[in-house]
Amino acid sequence: MKTTIDIADNIMERSRQLARSEKTTLRDLVEEGLLLVIDRRTQSKRPKIKPVTVKGNGLTDAFAKASWSQIRQAAYEGHGG
Repeated sequence: MKTTIDIADNIMERSRQLARSEKTTLRDLVEEGLLLVIDRRTQSKRPKIKPVTVKGNGLTDAFAKASWSQIRQAAYEGHGG
């Protein structure tokens, strides 16, 4: 897609110099820069999820050798299903 944008002269000159020195195009630099900004801004808006931990001594003797299926079945026992 083609578009026109107004860029400050000093930024444009530095961008052109960088593109020449890296043997790339101004378009590639602009796309890379936009992707970096988009990624950074969308990541910062994601909610931070705090891990949930509990204190304890692990599984009780009744479940120490139980499979996950058995533990899950016991957890939902009496709750429908």
